[in-house]
Amino acid sequence: MAMEYLVKVGEAEDSSSGRGEGKPSAGPVYRSIYAKDGLLELPSHLHSPWQFFSDSAAKYANNPMLGRRKIIDSKAGSYAWLTYNQVYDSALRIGSAMRSLGVNPGDRCGIYGSNSPQWITAMEACNSQAVTYVPLYDTLGANAVEFIINHAEVSIAFVLSCLSNCCSNLRTIISFGDISALQKKEAEELGVSCYSWEEFSQLGSLDSELPPKQKTDICTIMYTSGTTGEPKGVIITNGALMAEVLSVDHLLSQTDRVLDEEDTYFSFLPLAHIYDQVIANYCIHKGASIGFWQGDVRFLMEDLQELKPTMLCGVPRVYDRIYSGTMSRVSSSGVLRKKLFDFAYSYKLGNLEKGIAQAKAAPFFDKLVFEKTKLAFGGRVRILLSGAAPLPRHVEDFLRVISCSTLSQGYGLTESCGGCFTSIGDIYPMVGTVGVPMTTIEARLESVPEMGYDALASVPRGEICLRGNSLFSGYHKREDLTREVLVDGWFHTGDIGELQPNGAMKIIDRKKNIFKLSQGEYVAVENLENTYSRCPLVASIWVYGNSFESFLVAVVVPDKQAIEEWAKQHNVTGDYQALCENQKARNYVLDELNSTGKKHQLKGFEMLKGVHLEPVPFGIERDLVTPTFKLKRPQLLKYYKERVDQLYSEAKESKA
Repeated sequence: MAMEYLVKVGEAEDSSSGRGEGKPSAGPVYRSIYAKDGLLELPSHLHSPWQFFSDSAAKYANNPMLGRRKIIDSKAGSYAWLTYNQVYDSALRIGSAMRSLGVNPGDRCGIYGSNSPQWITAMEACNSQAVTYVPLYDTLGANAVEFIINHAEVSIAFVLSCLSNCCSNLRTIISFGDISALQKKEAEELGVSCYSWEEFSQLGSLDSELPPKQKTDICTIMYTSGTTGEPKGVIITNGALMAEVLSVDHLLSQTDRVLDEEDTYFSFLPLAHIYDQVIANYCIHKGASIGFWQGDVRFLMEDLQELKPTMLCGVPRVYDRIYSGTMSRVSSSGVLRKKLFDFAYSYKLGNLEKGIAQAKAAPFFDKLVFEKTKLAFGGRVRILLSGAAPLPRHVEDFLRVISCSTLSQGYGLTESCGGCFTSIGDIYPMVGTVGVPMTTIEARLESVPEMGYDALASVPRGEICLRGNSLFSGYHKREDLTREVLVDGWFHTGDIGELQPNGAMKIIDRKKNIFKLSQGEYVAVENLENTYSRCPLVASIWVYGNSFESFLVAVVVPDKQAIEEWAKQHNVTGDYQALCENQKARNYVLDELNSTGKKHQLKGFEMLKGVHLEPVPFGIERDLVTPTFKLKRPQLLKYYKERVDQLYSEAKESKA
C-alpha cells in the first residue's frame, strides 16, 4: 500500500505467529507523516497546563481572554471581555482561597455549570494549586452528579445553584452567582459551607505560594457517559493534556496557520467534555480570545454572528442546521441567484476536488457569492473542526465551499484526551475520513473475526488501537475496566476503522453494536441506522433486533415538516402527534425507509418489518441518548419494550 500520509514503524502480527493464545491478528503500526521522525514529546520544562496560562498572562496581559454577552433588559448585547491579567489574578485568588480552606494538591474539586468565564477561571484556579478538577454535568442523568461526587470524593465544588442535599464528601460550595441567606442556612444545616463567587474571592490573596507540579499529576478526572453502565472516571494527567494541546499546535503549524493573539474561538460545546477543554487550553496557550455562547440553542447562531470567531468546533447536528438554513435561504433568493449559487458551488467544489487549496479554489466566487454565505459563521472563520460523530459527506463538502474556511474532521475519545485522528483541513482526499493519527500517537488495527473484519486484508479493517503520549492513565477506582481496554500497552477503542489506500482512516462501525438474528445473520445496527437516516422523512431512528427474532423493527421520530407535507397531499387530517398514530402514515414511512434501504443495497434481513412513530425526540431527559446524542440501546429497549413487542406480533400476524 503506498500510503502518502502514514509511516510504518512496526510489523503486522498474524494470529498464529505467537501473539498469545486466542489473540486476533493485528496490522502494522503506523504514525502520521507529520511525526515521521518520532512522536511529539513534552518538552522537559513543561509540568502543568498552569504554565500555558501563566506564560500567556505575562505575554498578553491586556489581551481579551474570556468574553460573554452583556444582558441588558433581558436582551443580549455585545461581548464584554476579561483580559488575561484579570483572569490570572482572579484564578490566583480563587486558588488561594481553596488552599486556605484546606484543599490540598491532589484533592478533587467539582465544576458544575454551562460554559462561562468562571468555569475556565475555576479550572485554572485548580491548575494553580495542583488540585484535580472533576467536571460535573446533569446530562449524565439525575443521579450521576451524586455518583461522581461520591466516587471521586469531591470535597469542594463550583456550581450554578446549590447542590446541598447531595453528598457525604462535599464540604464547600461556591456559587457562580449570588446565593440567598436561606440557601446558605439550609446548606450549613447539612454541614456544607456556601459562598458566592465574590465572597469566596475575598478569602484569597494574590501572593500565596504555589505548590510544585509534575507532569504525572492528575489534571482532571472526566466522567464519560458510555452507552452502558455507570459513568467511568477517565484519568488525564498534566502531561497527556499538554501533549495533546502541543500536537494541535504542531499540526496547525505544519499544515495551516497556528492560532495567535488575534484569533477568537467560539466556545459552546460543553467544557465538561474533553473536546472543548483541549481547544480552550490551546487558545490560552496561544493568547487567543474565547467567547462563550449564552447557553440557549435558540440563540446559538445569533451569538456566533455577534462574536465573529476565527475558529469553531462543532458537531454534525450544528453543522447540519447551518447547512439547512443556508440552503433554504438560497432556494428562496430567486431563480437567478440560485442559478449563480449552484454554478459557483460546483465550480469551487470541482477545484477543491482537484486538490487546489481553499484560498485559491475560487477567489472570484468567494467575493461574489460566498462572502454572503460565510456570514452564517460571522464572516471571519478560518478553521472549522468537527467531531463527536461522523459528518455526512454532503455537509462536509458544503461547508468547505461556502465557509471559505478549512475544515478538519477529527475522531477521539475522552480516553485519548480528545482527538487521536484528524483530517488535514486543506487536503481534499481526506474528505469523509478522520485522517491521520495526531503526532503524539501510534495506531494499528486489530482484526475482529466475529464481525468479519480483517486487519491483514487488502482493505484493512479492524478495531482501532492506540499508544502514545496523549492517552489516559486508566479509569478511576476501576482497575478491572482499565485492564479490559489497555492490553499489552495498546488502548482498544472499541471503534472499527478502515484504512484508505492513501493512509487516511475511516470509522465504519462500533465493536459493541452487533447481534445475531435467529437465522444466524449478523446485523451491525449502527450502519443500518446511518443508511435509514438518509431517508428525508427521518429525524432520528433506533433499529432493534435480537437473536430470538428473524427480522428487524424500528422506532422513528419523523421529520415534522415532511410528514405534515405528506398528510396535506393525501388529505390526512390531524396534528403531528395524531399523524404519528395514523396507520397510513406508519405504512408510508415504513415503505419509504425500505426503499431507501434498497437504494443503498441493504440485504433482505436488514430491511424493516415494522415501525413505530414517536412524536417526541429521543432526549437526554428520558435518558435515551448520551450528551453527544449517541443512542443508549438498553435504555431505549426498556422505554419502548411494549411497542417493540407489539411491532413483532403485528408483523407476524400480517405474515401469517
